[in-house]
Amino acid sequence: MSEKPVESLSEGEAAEELKRLAAEIAEHDRRYHTEDAPTISDAEYDALARRNLAIEERFPDLVREDSPSRRVGAPPAEGFAKVRHAVPMLSLAKAYTDQDVADFIERGRRFFDRDKDLDIPFTAEPKIDGLSASLRYENGVFVQGATRGDGAVGEDITANLKTIADIPKKLQGSGWPEVIEIRGEVYMTYAEFEALKQRSAATGGQDYVNPRNTAAGSLRQKDPSVTASRNLKFFAYAWGYTTADPAPTQFDAVQKFAEWGFKVSPLMVRAKSKEELIAHYHRIEEQRSSLGYDIDGVVYKVDQLELQRRWGFVTGEPRWAVAHKFPAEQAMTTVEKIDIQVGRTGTLAPVARLAPVTVGGVVVENVTLHNEDYIKGFDSNGQPIRDGIDVRIGDTVVIQRAGDVIPQIVSVVIDKRPANAVPYEFPHTCPVCGSPATREINEKTGKEDSRRRCTGELICAAQAVERLRHFVSRGAMDIEGLGAENIDLFFNAGLVKTAADIFTLKDRRPAVTRALAERREEQARLREEASGKTRKNVRSVEERNYEGLDKLFAAIDARREPELDRFIFALGIRHIGETTAAVLARQFSTIEELIRVGKETAKAEDPHTVFPSINGIGDTVINALRDFFGNERNDDVLDSLLAQVHPKPYVMEISAGSEVSGKTVVFTGTLEKMTRSEAKAMAERLGAKVAGSVSAKTDLVVAGPGAGSKLKTASDLGIEVIDEDTWLQRIGRGG
Repeated sequence: MSEKPVESLSEGEAAEELKRLAAEIAEHDRRYHTEDAPTISDAEYDALARRNLAIEERFPDLVREDSPSRRVGAPPAEGFAKVRHAVPMLSLAKAYTDQDVADFIERGRRFFDRDKDLDIPFTAEPKIDGLSASLRYENGVFVQGATRGDGAVGEDITANLKTIADIPKKLQGSGWPEVIEIRGEVYMTYAEFEALKQRSAATGGQDYVNPRNTAAGSLRQKDPSVTASRNLKFFAYAWGYTTADPAPTQFDAVQKFAEWGFKVSPLMVRAKSKEELIAHYHRIEEQRSSLGYDIDGVVYKVDQLELQRRWGFVTGEPRWAVAHKFPAEQAMTTVEKIDIQVGRTGTLAPVARLAPVTVGGVVVENVTLHNEDYIKGFDSNGQPIRDGIDVRIGDTVVIQRAGDVIPQIVSVVIDKRPANAVPYEFPHTCPVCGSPATREINEKTGKEDSRRRCTGELICAAQAVERLRHFVSRGAMDIEGLGAENIDLFFNAGLVKTAADIFTLKDRRPAVTRALAERREEQARLREEASGKTRKNVRSVEERNYEGLDKLFAAIDARREPELDRFIFALGIRHIGETTAAVLARQFSTIEELIRVGKETAKAEDPHTVFPSINGIGDTVINALRDFFGNERNDDVLDSLLAQVHPKPYVMEISAGSEVSGKTVVFTGTLEKMTRSEAKAMAERLGAKVAGSVSAKTDLVVAGPGAGSKLKTASDLGIEVIDEDTWLQRIGRGG
C-alpha cells in the first residue's frame, strides 16, 4: 500500500493509508520530541509527512482528527509540569527544491494580488537543529521557560533553561514589552558534544548519538546541575505572546533581541526575490561544516509583521514562512578495514572503518554495512543496490549522512578500486566466542535471514551485558534495584559475568561497596569540573554507608524461586518472548523437562520426532531451542545458574471451570494491584489467552487508569470492559 502512487489510490485505500500514516508519524513524533531518540532520518520522516499531505489534498473529506497535518510535535513528556502556550508554537512548511521556494513566493504574490505595487521582502536565516524553547519575560525578568511539546502544551523546564549562559535572567537595554515570550533553539556545539562523549567514555557511561538528541536530553534532566554541565547554547529568532511588537519587521525584531542580551544568528539577512533567497541558501550551505553546530536548512519568512498577520496561518503552520531543507551531504573516502561487531541478540554487524572525512560538519570514521548481503551489493530482497557493486577493503566510496545523522555508503567508485582488492569473506563463526554464526530460515517466507547471528548465547561475552540486563528486567526476573546502570558497573568491575554471579554478589560485599563508591566519586568529580565548585567533608570509601545494599541483596534472594515462565523468558533465548515462555512452561511444567526435551531435540536429525506439537510453537522457536540447548558451552552456565535458582514447577490452576477459560483478554491502562506481567501470567494460568491489541476476537478488556485507544476500540466493537477489582472478583481473587 505504501508504495502505491497517491493518484492510483481508491477512496478506501486512501482512508486505510491515512490511518496507517497517522499512527506511524505519531510514533515517530513521540520518539523524536518526547524520548529524543528518533529511529528514522529526517528525510524518511519528511517523506511520510509529504505522502500524508498529498493524500489529504486528493481526498479532503478523509482528513482525520488525528492527522499529522493538524498537530505539532508530540505530547509533553511525563515528569515535568505542563505549560500551555499563550500563542501556539507551530511547525514550518518544508521546501526541498528551488521550485518549492518559487511556489512559496508565488503563493504570497497571489494572496496580495490586489496590492499591485506591494514590496514583499523576506528574511533568511539558518534552521538550527536543536530543541525549541519559549522564554517568558515579565518586566524584563525571565520567569518561565517551556519546551514546544505538542505545540499547545509544553514542559516547564525553567530551572534547566536558567543554567544556559546565552539566556539572560534579565533583559538588557530598554524598550522591551511588559510581557514577551522569546522563542528560539537550544543546541549543543560539536566541540561540547565531543567533549561530553570523551568524558562519558572515560567513566564507562552512555554513548551519545548526535548533538541534537543530546541537547534535548540534557534540557530534560531532573537535576539542573546536569544541564549546566552540558554547556548548552541558545539562539533567539522569534516570539510568541507579547504585549507589544518588538519592531515592525521580523529582521528588526531579531536585532532587538540582540540588544536585549540574546545571541542571534549572524547569518540572518533580508532578501527581495527568489534568486536572493536561494543565493543565501547556498552561501549558508557552503559554510555549514565550519559553523560548529548543526543546521539542517534555511528558514524564509515574510519580513513585515503586518503582512504576516494578513497572510495568516493554515492548520499547524504559518503561511508566511517555509523551511528550505538541505539535501544529504556527500563526501569521498576509502575503506581501510571491515570489523565485525556482535550485538546484544548475537547479530554480527559489519562496520566499515573509513579514512576520516567531514560530512555535514561531523567527522565520519565508521559506517554500518548492515549484513553480508549488503556488502555484496544486494538488499534483503535480493535486489541490487549501488548498481550491485560490492564493498571491499581499499575501495573508494561516496558516503552521506542520511537525515544528517546516520552515515551510509551511497556508491563505490569502481574506477579507483585497487587491483589487489578481493571480495570480503563474511565470518561464519563469532569473532568473540568462536561459536557458529548462522543465518536462519524465516518459516513464513522460506527465505534465509539477511543477518548472521552468533549461537553462543550465554557464553558470548559480547552478548553478556545485554543478556544480563534482560535477565533482571521487569518482565523477566524483575530484580528491584539491579537495573542497567548497576549491571554495567558490576560487569565492568568483574563482579558479575553470568546470571549465576548475581546470586553470589552478597559474598563479595566489600568489592560491591567499593565499585559503587568509586562510581559515586567519579560522578561527583565530573560535577565538580562542570560547576567549578569543590565539595567539603568528602568521606572515604570505607566511611560510606550504602543503606540500599541490604535491600538489593534481599531483592536478589527474593527471586531464587521464580515462576517457570519468567525464568524461561529471562534466559533470553532468541524468539522466545513472554507469551512463548508461558506456552513452554505450561507444556513442560518444569525446567528440567524443558532442558531434557531441548537437548534431545538438538540431537535429533528431525526435531519433530522429539519435540511435541504445540499450538503457537513453530519451526522458528524449535530451531532457537535446538541452537540454545545444543550448544554445550551453555551447559556450565545454565548448571551454575540452576545451582542458585530453583524455578517453581508450573501448576495449571482452574481452567475448564474458570469464567475466563478460553477467552481472549486484553489489559490496558495502569494496573494498581499487580504488574501487567503478573496479570498476564494469572490469566494464562486460568486458561485465557492474553492479547496485546483489541479486535473483534477479543472477549474482555480489563482497563485501569490511563486507558486510551484500546478502550475506545472496545467500546466501538461492543466488547465487555471491566476494571481491575471486577477482574479479581471474576477470577476468584477479590475480597
